[in-house]
Amino acid sequence: MKLRPLGDKVVVKRVEAEERTSGGIVLPDTAKEKPQRGKVVSVGPGKLLESGQRATPTVKAGDNVLFTSYAGTEVKVAGEELLVMDESDIMAILD
Repeated sequence: MKLRPLGDKVVVKRVEAEERTSGGIVLPDTAKEKPQRGKVVSVGPGKLLESGQRATPTVKAGDNVLFTSYAGTEVKVAGEELLVMDESDIMAILD
């Protein structure tokens, strides 16, 4: 099954949370925060403007992004956890 977003929606796969702190302490799963970073899997065609044209999306598949804490809706497709969010929930592209 393939997930194809509509409008200005973006499908993102979260990056794995850090296993250790910078001081070397191993974190149990219950203490880990969900990461706010991910990799864009697919992008919709863009937001529909009042003029009837579509705005070109800023992000593209393969971009590493930083998004807001409560961004998107979690979905599971073919055993893989993904987030479907508005493009506006993405704060930055990481280079």
